[in-house]
Amino acid sequence: MRQPTTQSKPAPTRAATAVWVPWVMLGTICALVIGFYAWSARPGWLEMRTARAEDAYYNLVVRGFRAGQLALKAEVPPGLAQLADPYDPVANADYLLVDGHPLWDLSYYRGKLYLYYGVPPALVLFWPYAALTGHYLGHKDAVVVFCAIGFLASVGLLCLVWRRYFPEIGPVVVAAGTLALGLAVFTPIILPRAEVYEVAISCGYALTMLALLALWEACHRPLERGRWLAAASLVYGLAIGARPNLLFGAVILLLPVAPAWREGSPRGAGSGFPFHVSRFTSHRIWVLLLAATGPITCVGLGLMLYNALRFDSPLEFGQPYMLSSVRLVTQHLWSHRFFGFNSWVYFLAPARWSAHFPFVYDITLPPLPPGYGSNEHPFGVLTSIPLVWLSLAAPLAWRGRPANVGRLLRGFLAAVALLIATRALVLGLFFNANLRYEVDFCPALVLLAAVGILGLERALAVRPAWRRAARWAWGLLLAFSLAFNLLASAIYHAEYQSRLGSLLLERGQVNEAIAHFQKALVLQPDEAMAHYNFGVALVQKGQIDEAIGQYQEALRLEPDHADAHNNLGEALDEKGQTDEAIRQYQEALRLKPDHADAHNNLGAALDEKGQTDEAIRQYQAALRLKPGHAEAHNNLGLALGRKSQTDEAIRHYQEALRLKPNYADAHYNLGVACFQQGRTTEAIQQFQEALRLKPDNTDARRNLEAALAAQSSPPPPPGTATNR
Repeated sequence: MRQPTTQSKPAPTRAATAVWVPWVMLGTICALVIGFYAWSARPGWLEMRTARAEDAYYNLVVRGFRAGQLALKAEVPPGLAQLADPYDPVANADYLLVDGHPLWDLSYYRGKLYLYYGVPPALVLFWPYAALTGHYLGHKDAVVVFCAIGFLASVGLLCLVWRRYFPEIGPVVVAAGTLALGLAVFTPIILPRAEVYEVAISCGYALTMLALLALWEACHRPLERGRWLAAASLVYGLAIGARPNLLFGAVILLLPVAPAWREGSPRGAGSGFPFHVSRFTSHRIWVLLLAATGPITCVGLGLMLYNALRFDSPLEFGQPYMLSSVRLVTQHLWSHRFFGFNSWVYFLAPARWSAHFPFVYDITLPPLPPGYGSNEHPFGVLTSIPLVWLSLAAPLAWRGRPANVGRLLRGFLAAVALLIATRALVLGLFFNANLRYEVDFCPALVLLAAVGILGLERALAVRPAWRRAARWAWGLLLAFSLAFNLLASAIYHAEYQSRLGSLLLERGQVNEAIAHFQKALVLQPDEAMAHYNFGVALVQKGQIDEAIGQYQEALRLEPDHADAHNNLGEALDEKGQTDEAIRQYQEALRLKPDHADAHNNLGAALDEKGQTDEAIRQYQAALRLKPGHAEAHNNLGLALGRKSQTDEAIRHYQEALRLKPNYADAHYNLGVACFQQGRTTEAIQQFQEALRLKPDNTDARRNLEAALAAQSSPPPPPGTATNR
């Protein structure tokens, strides 16, 4: 009997396989890029010093909101509140670290602490995460999340352009563009220092790309244009809340309104615009205008109310009230004088190259404009990421297309270019330059370059030899751009290792700190700060000669490093080279006249040379700059004691001990002064405390024995002389 047979499923055809293979390839690249983000991200210095995730700045915002307040859930140090000028960076320096929690770059206003950096990251990520999980998200993880969202949104845009306008282009070209959008936009460089600053910037990046994605849909989905435009307006409004300098880029929201206006005009009738369904009435135009401006206006009004409730002004975000290393209350933050300098730094300044790993080093800075602030690892995007030159090929994307099709693509790409231009213009007017600021415009510029590659591929499709040459050219530009980003990230990885070493050094873990400094110097041998920190650690190990070598290397790399001059002076003083130490202290003060430690150290060196009067002036200068300088009080007491001003010396010893109760040398010196005045009981107490804190102090032990003997000796009979 014949058995029934089962019909087997036909094998997938080559065409069916080809449909999903490109998406698997692109998905794999996206997963690898995001995995790299997670692997390479490191906490910044502020977060490293924060013991718990809930005490990270954005989580302090969330905790404040949950407690019904706009101020951070953080206590203001009493000493800071009592300062006549809490924004003086010298005066407030001792109050910006409370129980291990930093307060640097927070805004202090009317007795409360606020966060200057935009609030949207707290609203869209930190607060929902805390509400859903019961835990708090660290800044490092937030930066990874925002960078991943921005990357995926930009890849989504590239794929939409590809599928709609370049379906004939192979997926390998799109895969190359995907790599560029993930690893050639400066995000690999900022991830190793994922700080509160990077949270706001990466949030602005993510929201901008989402807004562009919504804007694309608004242009290409005519029946849903209003809702997509409203979504773009809302998301871009939040991006402005994260980064207020993005404000002027909001003009791109008018892109979908312009065709409707044109179609509604007599000239636009019958224009054949691709999404033309019927003539738009003026009512329809006003609806689109409302969609473009309504949500962003609501967000703006909310931000203005938030600012008014915090700082009594709707346009005040709190930057002038920041507790910073620069007194921002009086600093001119924006000026046309900075534009030329910043334009050079952000677009043209080439990196320095070396034959030694990591091969890439910071740019050589031209003279700073008057009133300019600082720079932090900026690189010229046109010289460091040469792939972006291909953005000039973007017009090839619409060349030779039907007018109605080309007009739509041209309008969208023009909006991206306008976004880049407005952001670069605003950054050009700011008083400092920073690599992380370049993330405001670099991803959009690389997206435009990726579209330029697609346009180049299309334009050369009928010229195989030329297309092959072009592929080699843009492939080399892509390889260089990727390599630069990965190599330059070593700068921030080295900075992370150095800062972690400094933190461990503060905690007394000297050997562990040295290991991290050595890792930093492997990653970046010419990093002056790592050499300096390594020297500090070696001093604590008692390896003075090696420390001197590290300080000298730091000064070779950075001759204007005032702290290195000061510390080198201390090490030379330890070796008995007092004259050379004095020269180092004087150089430190030439570079930084308000360096209280250098004034104190110079005073001690001069005192040792017998120049007591000049030493007293240096100690007094140190105390004017830093009234809480316990060592300067102690040293001034010693100098005054030599001038026979014992009462004044005692007051300075007592002040030193009030500031630093476990200061063994001050206890000993106070004991000597009390003994000289015949206050034997007090002297004994001070000598005993000095020995408790420093048992190997032989002078304290000898003086204690003398004081005890004097206390036990009977007083001489009246009129009998005693030998001293």
